[in-house]
Amino acid sequence: MSIKNTPAVRVQQWVVITSIVLFVLKVTAYFLTNSVAVLTDALESTVNVVTGFTGLYSLRLAAKPRDDDHPYGHGKIELISASFEGILILVAGLIIVYEALINLMHPHTVGQLDTGIMIVSFTAIVNYALGLWCIRTAKEQHSVALEASGKHLHSDTWTTAGIVVGLLLLRFTGIAWIDSAIALVFALFIIVEGGKIIRKTIAGLTDEADAELLKRLIVALNQQKRDNWIDLHNLRVIKYGSVLHLDCHITVPWYFNVNQAHTEVDSLDLLIAKEFDQSLELFVHTDGCVPPGSCRVCPIQNCEVRKAPFEGRLEWTLENVTLNQKHGMDLHPLSQ
Repeated sequence: MSIKNTPAVRVQQWVVITSIVLFVLKVTAYFLTNSVAVLTDALESTVNVVTGFTGLYSLRLAAKPRDDDHPYGHGKIELISASFEGILILVAGLIIVYEALINLMHPHTVGQLDTGIMIVSFTAIVNYALGLWCIRTAKEQHSVALEASGKHLHSDTWTTAGIVVGLLLLRFTGIAWIDSAIALVFALFIIVEGGKIIRKTIAGLTDEADAELLKRLIVALNQQKRDNWIDLHNLRVIKYGSVLHLDCHITVPWYFNVNQAHTEVDSLDLLIAKEFDQSLELFVHTDGCVPPGSCRVCPIQNCEVRKAPFEGRLEWTLENVTLNQKHGMDLHPLSQ
């Protein structure tokens, strides 16, 4: 499949096209109603357009195969794009706060509310549906940039919904400050959402350990571990775009030859790839067991070179598999 035809890129192309159309509709609604709340919604939509193009570029770049200059691929660009999008969301939220406060102090006369409400409501429905499509595809394709686009579209939806509520109340009560007050509430929601996106992307850019990802991996390993996997330690996972890079040390019987040890690594690779259903690069260092300490946690039956009796299987946990230390002796409790 070419870079241009990946599912994530196709969805992001629709995000760009739709964002432009909806921006035009919101600007039209503003000129019809003269509502500052609608104007702030239109300003927020300019972020959709900019980030739509940015996200599309980052997804196309991230989908490129690795090369001599980028041996780990181009996946990090998704995090940079998502960071940019998060910053723009924050800025949009602050602009909405500013405009809403100005409108509270100096209310504007509005008109053609019925038409404006219908147009803005339509844009909210389209944004929500498109955001849902983005998030579902992002989970399938493991795309941080597309997930950020989906969340941004949903935050835009809630902002627009708040403005619609304000316009409806204004329509039936004539109280001019209502739309600005509701816009302020939803501006805070946008600011929080932008902050979450930035926090997540910073974690990815600084290779912060993903505890939830590691815990899920450890559960799968404990459930399907082979007897020849005597020990696992120094486990680390880094995510570059849609690709997982995992490295660890696995302890196998010291008397295994290279082919036998490689077979165990292949089995580990297949297990992890099946569990995460995504591109995976596995870097495994094989260690030979060290009797008699390793014998205590080694479940291999009828081992002719065993130096100590088997005392119990070691339960791998987040705390012990991330240590750069072989397990055995009195390092960790054993399960019978």
